[in-house]
Amino acid sequence: MNERETGEQAFTPALGRAEFTRIYDFAIRLLTREQVWRSALLKQVSPRNDETILDVGCGTGTFAIMLKQKAPKAQIVGLDPDPEVLALAGRKAESKGIDVKWRQGFARDTARTPAAYDKAVSSLMFHQMPMAEKRVGLEAMFNALRPGGELHIADYAHQPDRNMRRLFRWTVQRIDGVEDTQPNADGALEEMLAELAGEKVMPVRVVRTLTGAISLFRLTRPL
Repeated sequence: MNERETGEQAFTPALGRAEFTRIYDFAIRLLTREQVWRSALLKQVSPRNDETILDVGCGTGTFAIMLKQKAPKAQIVGLDPDPEVLALAGRKAESKGIDVKWRQGFARDTARTPAAYDKAVSSLMFHQMPMAEKRVGLEAMFNALRPGGELHIADYAHQPDRNMRRLFRWTVQRIDGVEDTQPNADGALEEMLAELAGEKVMPVRVVRTLTGAISLFRLTRPL
């Protein structure tokens, strides 16, 4: 894993290395069937104009912008620790005439705003994080939801067969390393989501890609 630091905290840049950030959008579009899983995630989140939605690990802002386009009067907040990708996201949104609030921070920082959001979403972020940060980040996002709010995750989770595990190993793990990514391939994300839900959690959809399987999850915070 190649880390960058913000203050005293480290994070894994998009595509594992800071120098690859400029080609992130192209690589995701080329290798992950982006249109398929992002469209499915947008339909799953189903943003409404009266909602406040948080996109954690928003990266270059692709999905935050999609949310705003779908629900123009919704308040969309994009959170990411990397100032470089936030700058890219801001320029991308400005070029489309779209107003998204961009904030620098980690998933854990959502603990500062309990019960503040109708929905919280994250895509292709948790597989890059150390185990302790995965757990803290998921809990913080869940607790940042208002009662009845929804948590939506799209990420590499349990790899369902030998072919998907092989592709995941050859692509994602070569870029992001093994230590942080292997727990996801082994099912750690499902286990942590089940702890939050108080019951077994299964993906809403699994999208097979050239980089492994991307799973979509949805949890609702109790009223």
